[in-house]
Amino acid sequence: MNERESQKARDERLLKLFNNLDTRSEGHLDLEGLRRGLKRINHPLKDAEHLLHDILEAVDTSKDGLIQYSEFKHFFESADRELWRIFTSVDLDKNGKIDKAELRIALARAGLAVDTKRLREFFDSMDRNNDGVICYEEWRDFLMFMPHEASLKTIYSYYLSTVNVNPEGDVSLSDEINHLGLGYFLAGGIAGAISRTATAPFDRIKVYLIAQTGNSAAKKAIKAVTQGEAVQAAKKAAGPIKDSIRTLWRAGGVRSFFAGNGLNVVKILPESAIKFGSFEAAKRAFSRLEGTSDASDISPISRFLAGGIGGVVSQFSIYPIDTLKFRMQCELVENGSTGNKLILETFRKTWANGGPQAFYKGLPLALIGIFPYSAIDLGTFEYMKRSYTARKARKLKCDEKDVEVPNWMVLGTGATSGSVGATAVYPINVLRTRLQAQGTAQHPQTYTGMWDVAIKTYSAEGFRGMFRGLTPNLLKVVPAVSISYLVYENSKKTMGLG
Repeated sequence: MNERESQKARDERLLKLFNNLDTRSEGHLDLEGLRRGLKRINHPLKDAEHLLHDILEAVDTSKDGLIQYSEFKHFFESADRELWRIFTSVDLDKNGKIDKAELRIALARAGLAVDTKRLREFFDSMDRNNDGVICYEEWRDFLMFMPHEASLKTIYSYYLSTVNVNPEGDVSLSDEINHLGLGYFLAGGIAGAISRTATAPFDRIKVYLIAQTGNSAAKKAIKAVTQGEAVQAAKKAAGPIKDSIRTLWRAGGVRSFFAGNGLNVVKILPESAIKFGSFEAAKRAFSRLEGTSDASDISPISRFLAGGIGGVVSQFSIYPIDTLKFRMQCELVENGSTGNKLILETFRKTWANGGPQAFYKGLPLALIGIFPYSAIDLGTFEYMKRSYTARKARKLKCDEKDVEVPNWMVLGTGATSGSVGATAVYPINVLRTRLQAQGTAQHPQTYTGMWDVAIKTYSAEGFRGMFRGLTPNLLKVVPAVSISYLVYENSKKTMGLG
């Protein structure tokens, strides 16, 4: 045992550590409590999910599934003695510190062949203050949760487990997934596919209405409003939606309402990967700029900017697929091509109208629109969720990270952030969609650019034309964003993503 530390100091240190781990102030630790506690103290084991069960089993001598303080104290006092014994055996010059050369020699004597790169990483993982040596406190704090009997071999194996590396030095799949952001790809992809499929009919109706440039129904609705006939105005405004449903049904029945959904699902996988991955990366970048180690602690402005960045990067990446989907939906007519044949015909026609550039019609407008939308959507969602957890944490007197956000709150927050963002940038969405759909069966008009489409739309339909299709869009956005966030948050939780 470390002879420089008195029993009183040791008891105080262990009690303080236990209280830090006990984030819910319950007086004991279960598996979830241990997981949360390790994250609170930012211990390397916080990501080593596969070791948590072993630790709980090793410390919980009563086998009731809970770690009491008495069990905790007994385990760590015993571990302290063993770690001190090994530390002194590795410290060849007995100066109370271990350098790289001493660690290399000790590992070699234990029969462990460790290359220079892995040795440096092993050493650096314990040298927390980066002074080039490992003191006993650094050694102890890194290894104290080791669930097995201490030896140099088990210590090195424990290190490999904390970084998800196998004995051959290969990084495990789970570590690669988290490092590359593929975990967010999977969570976002699942969420996007489910939400898009569930709300595909609303998206289909929205695109159909945007593609229609006639304004007779709109004029009748406006006239009814000016005459004070609110009921008639509502009926007139609802007319185009009813007509679009009838037309789409005649064009292909139920399948007509899901036209383009296959492309939507194909599109959402890389879009979600890039969107959420870029969003998380941007948050981490802003956290470094603000001098905080936790990306969740960044300012609201940084959070909004990170959301906008995620949206812009993802929009640029998947825009050709988006264009193909819109044009395919606008080429769908009664007794016309459907399915894969329609996709192929639409692709050929689009390519013939301008080659690769034809798939990027309206991109500047899309990027202008997606930044504020994503900033409002992702930023507002995170801000509202953080506000909820902060209030709840103050009420429960616990750490914010220990607050569970209920599903109903996720649904409500997602609906609010999505609908506000979608409404704010909807005019840009209308103009962008018309640029993408120009020259198709349902939208034969063509434009020279974004200024031209804006002038022609306003001249023909007025300000109201800029919001054509907003109602079905909101009917799609509210459930779609709610479902997406609900599935995404729960998928992240299941995969252990922060």
